[in-house]
Amino acid sequence: MRPPILFPLFANVSALPGIGPRNAKLFEKLAGPHVVDLLWHLPTGLIDRRFAPKVMEAPEGAVCTLTLRIHKHEPPGTPRRPYKITASDDSGFISLVFFHAHTDWLRRALPEGETRVVSGRIERFAGRPQMTHPDHIGTLEELATLQAVEPVYPMTAGVTPKLLRKAVHAALERTPELPEWQDAALLQRRSWPPFRAALQAAHAPESDADLLPTAPARQRLAYDELLSNQLALMVIRARQRKQAGRSLKGEGRLRQALLRALPFRLTGAQNRSIAEIEAEMASPTRMLRLLQGDVGSGKTVVALFAMLNAIECGAQAALMAPTEILARQHHATIAPLAERIGLSVTLLTGREKGRARDAVLAGLADGSTQAIVGTHALFQEDVAFKDLGLAVIDEQHRFGVHQRLALAGKGQGTDVLVMTATPIPRTLALTVYGDMESSRLDEKPPGRKPIATRIVPLERLDEVIDAVTRALAAGAKIYWVCPLVEESEVSDLAAATERHALLAERFGTRVGLVHGKMKGADKDAVMQRFAQGDVDLLVATTVIEVGVDVPAATVMVIEHAERFGLAQMHQLRGRIGRGDKPASCLLLYAKPLGETAKARLAIMRETEDGFRIAEEDLRLRGAGELLGTRQSGLPEFRLADVAVHGDLLAVARDDARLVMERDAALGSPRGQALRVLLYLFERDAAIRLLQSG
Repeated sequence: MRPPILFPLFANVSALPGIGPRNAKLFEKLAGPHVVDLLWHLPTGLIDRRFAPKVMEAPEGAVCTLTLRIHKHEPPGTPRRPYKITASDDSGFISLVFFHAHTDWLRRALPEGETRVVSGRIERFAGRPQMTHPDHIGTLEELATLQAVEPVYPMTAGVTPKLLRKAVHAALERTPELPEWQDAALLQRRSWPPFRAALQAAHAPESDADLLPTAPARQRLAYDELLSNQLALMVIRARQRKQAGRSLKGEGRLRQALLRALPFRLTGAQNRSIAEIEAEMASPTRMLRLLQGDVGSGKTVVALFAMLNAIECGAQAALMAPTEILARQHHATIAPLAERIGLSVTLLTGREKGRARDAVLAGLADGSTQAIVGTHALFQEDVAFKDLGLAVIDEQHRFGVHQRLALAGKGQGTDVLVMTATPIPRTLALTVYGDMESSRLDEKPPGRKPIATRIVPLERLDEVIDAVTRALAAGAKIYWVCPLVEESEVSDLAAATERHALLAERFGTRVGLVHGKMKGADKDAVMQRFAQGDVDLLVATTVIEVGVDVPAATVMVIEHAERFGLAQMHQLRGRIGRGDKPASCLLLYAKPLGETAKARLAIMRETEDGFRIAEEDLRLRGAGELLGTRQSGLPEFRLADVAVHGDLLAVARDDARLVMERDAALGSPRGQALRVLLYLFERDAAIRLLQSG
């Protein structure tokens, strides 16, 4: 149960004054459904109304607060004309201009012959100063409240700045004094304010410096969020370590046979990773290890060695992939290698039905099926293993935590190896995996040629199509990637369907199309024709980003490359250059290019190192956008920016580790306060694990 002290913050936003059922939906869209979400919705700018010059000294474009005598109202002759009011101070005259204004209201707010204070942006029209729609109008008595610094928040249509500021103010009023969960020495050393004071300061910036992520109030709040993340991960890991594991240490018969059967030599990185995985599998605790490897670095073979180790011990091994295309590809890689050493590998996806599926399930239940590759079909309720020793989960960020646990839960003390072809920067890896052990494949298999990457403006599209014509004539297989499926009114991006139609006019049936809205079987059929048939030019959306292996493909065209993230472009480029022929990648961009887009394209041209690309992506885009947070399983931070607060993340990790060593049950006074922190940042899963012992 959430502690009662937090109840006011987890009330619906409609509990705040001025927010009714209708605009509650707008507030939910803007920040979230609860009062606490408004606390995390920090200002991104400010308007400083403290500048109060004389009329004739007010600079154009500046926000000024002026004390004026109101002279004359000039209502418009026609509705399209503006309503003008002439006013002055002892330095000169100014026009106050209003469009579509109500005459009665203006006469009440700005009565002729009286003095009023107005605040807004100064413009010049026909050499004379004017202010269009002043933001604030008040009496002399209200001057002090008008001359203030006003926070500017990210907005959504339908919510006015005034209503949002009022709601945030009410949310701050509702915030109780919470027990201090931070270490007193750390607060003192960093000169950080208490939590409630930090919130108030973050929502009341006095200068641009207060808006920076390095401002003390914002740093304090970012650290609170990072500590909640690290502590939750440590609680979950501690629980996993407590669960009985098993020692899986095979005699090496199958692995030695595989080494002899491989048509290539393992890289040093592969050998090192296999040794690390085998050592952890041999220990009596449960393995939970991350295998990071660039596209084409040979993760599948490393996974096969781990699977064989489990099978040598009499246990079963399963490899789960997020899509059917990827599962079938892993099976196509693993099955022939396993066959050479007398082992059969079964495939289970959503497509296996009826008797075929029943036969697979029977083999898993009686143990005759030792190795299986599949999609999420593997963790459905009716799938039972006789003895699942190892679960390998590929592109794990595409699965939810509960799905990973569901597969691991199919066995007793099952070891888990998670793989990703999306290199994750070290700081970001900590936010997802905490202190999970990791192995990195940072070498390319021998024989792989570098990929020549060129950057080409879209206006040279005809030349690119001519180059594609020459490549097709030379026998190449080509990917052409577009960012959207079909033309939409709001976007001018080249649509895959439209580009396919244009290219098909020139190349006929040699052009195929694959996108996310197609049915799985149709997608697979087109991919099959591209891999082994009469389709030589494949127009696609980013569905081909992960796991499509066509060694004959040597050319990749990415249209509107400026719209793609670095990690995504790197993934796409990794689809080519998988054979022994030279490969080339063309990045087509639309002008004008922003600075960030320019930097991204330059990095793509400079390097193929996925780990360097991931670090650069984090630096250029910040963690929020990296890999598209919602799709990638990365935590969505509201207050912390891992690209800026990386040093705080390391401190939070050390602090969380120390807490777990001294007070794993969070029973001490600080431990109890940390429980409040976990609830505040909605890390309830960790709390549930604590409560269940």
